[in-house]
Amino acid sequence: MKILFGVQGTGNGHISRCRTLAKALKTAGAEVDYILSGRDAKDYFDMDAFGQYKTYEGMSFATKNGKINLRKTVQRIRAFRLIKDVRDLDLSQYDTIISDFEPVSAWAAHHQERECLGISNQAVCQYFKPKEYGILASIIMKFYAPVTQPIGLHWFHFGHTLVPPMIDPLINQHENGKIVVYLPFESIEDIIHTLIPFSQEYEFECFHPDVKQESSNNFIKLMPLSRDSFTHAVASCSGIIANTGFALISEALVLGKKILTKPVSGQFEQIYNGECLSKLDLATVMNTLDKKTIEQWLKQSSPSAVIYPDVATELANWIVAGRQETLSSLSNRLWQQTVFPAHVQQKIKALGYAI
Repeated sequence: MKILFGVQGTGNGHISRCRTLAKALKTAGAEVDYILSGRDAKDYFDMDAFGQYKTYEGMSFATKNGKINLRKTVQRIRAFRLIKDVRDLDLSQYDTIISDFEPVSAWAAHHQERECLGISNQAVCQYFKPKEYGILASIIMKFYAPVTQPIGLHWFHFGHTLVPPMIDPLINQHENGKIVVYLPFESIEDIIHTLIPFSQEYEFECFHPDVKQESSNNFIKLMPLSRDSFTHAVASCSGIIANTGFALISEALVLGKKILTKPVSGQFEQIYNGECLSKLDLATVMNTLDKKTIEQWLKQSSPSAVIYPDVATELANWIVAGRQETLSSLSNRLWQQTVFPAHVQQKIKALGYAI
């Protein structure tokens, strides 16, 4: 089977998830070409799993001080370039098209009247709409990366046909007392200012795209982005402070790390993720960089881990086999293999769902 896989390049979480599925698709015997869009080609890193991938400009959201900047987002869209890229992308050689919220592949499939699998956390928004989900969010979900079969990834199904997260096998190391901070949409200055009151008692490792060389500021270690060093830091840390993207939170859950998360203001996917984490008592959620909330969270102990099955392998085999099993059946099988900590099971039952 020959597959075209479009990967949203704006966030490292999309790339991390697709890297996991890329390995599983290769093992399943698929031949896959990858395209990525949403960031400058020079800013991609640790991309070996994607082979000779191609990059496009695509569309991406602009942020400022942890919030979506709508004006700058609109200004950076190059509509004529996007239309040209969509029309020039020939899909005739591919048996299957996959898009992880990537617009060029999705719109090319739409333009050429091809089926397109949409494998992403954003796909859950067909079922769930937070308070902030207004007209703009509806337009984005309908037109940003349209697909014919959305496959939503989530931490719990909430009674819908969703599948658990795709995560690389992770080895949980002995906790070293450090707190990993990954808030790429906040300014370095704001992060340091917020953490300084706690830096004498706690050790923070802050990974940020604006940091180009390892350094320290008021006992807060500033780290450039690197998949290997970040993965090691997450595996051995005692807690994670992050925005509410899906991939990193998923990794933290299976490692049994305590989580403090701040949704990016205006990004409805992250807002909804935060609501779900609160409902299931899987994380502490703050809407701003709040020192009081941080102080209380730092005193918490580590929770028990969530156990998810090998979703990437199951999904890859399902795709390569021609999707003969229904998505509903696949979803049910995967959730039956999922194990939640006791306190989360109580929350699920209180919400009226069966474990």
